[in-house]
Amino acid sequence: MNPNESLVADTKNTWCPGCGNFAIQHAVKFVIEEFEKEGVPRENFVFVTGIGCHAKIADYFNLNSFYSLHGRTIPVASGIKMANPDLKVICFAGDGDLYAEGLDHLIHAAKRNIDITVICHNNRVYGLTTGQYTPTSPYGYRGKSTPEGIHEYPLNIIEMLLGSGATFVARGYSRKIPLLKRIIREAILHPGFAHIDVLQICASFFNMTPQYDEFVYETSEANVSQFDVACRTGQQWNYSDPGPIPLGIFYKTIKPSFPENKEKKVINREEIIRTILSRYS
Repeated sequence: MNPNESLVADTKNTWCPGCGNFAIQHAVKFVIEEFEKEGVPRENFVFVTGIGCHAKIADYFNLNSFYSLHGRTIPVASGIKMANPDLKVICFAGDGDLYAEGLDHLIHAAKRNIDITVICHNNRVYGLTTGQYTPTSPYGYRGKSTPEGIHEYPLNIIEMLLGSGATFVARGYSRKIPLLKRIIREAILHPGFAHIDVLQICASFFNMTPQYDEFVYETSEANVSQFDVACRTGQQWNYSDPGPIPLGIFYKTIKPSFPENKEKKVINREEIIRTILSRYS
């Protein structure tokens, strides 16, 4: 990997004009460039993506990356992190990808406190397949597969992650770039499972810009270590009804991560990896 090469690849970008993914890409680029200036080599970052519009972010960076199956970003990221704990492993997933097919993996990774960062591109719709509803679509959402509207309420992702044991829980918004940059940086630095639910628009199938701009606000982070405060903040918005939408870091605490709970063993990882690779050379 050439450190003098541009961090952004020259791959043609095919996101729709106005997509919130551009803002997430910009924020991630800014944060990784900051880490590089601080001496963290580019090859220490690994992206894992699922299936969906979000996944193209792997094509737009000159970084190590892995395209996983739909809903399976977290198992892949967990394996990479456990094989090489020195890597900074970042999962990118959509709300349909992560909160539907991948929900079981998300809950258990949070419970185990695996040291990975998960960034959900939450546009609350299946954008790649042109507008079907997801677990965070609001009650009554009308899409191509539900022309009469859906008659179920969405998951409150913040509440669910807090209940699952996540040690870093945050919400960002693609039109609040400075806040998003700070949250992403802190999530990567956090020694444990970090989850960021990023509200973004789907410019083609579910443009929520007016509603988000009216209701989002940056919550106080004075008590981020207090679980009960985080729960109350997370309950302020149910992902369906109009009303105040808090942004920021809701909860941050330090607990042993999954590998730290195991008995310490001296392992020569490089030798093991070379042995495995030699089987296929």
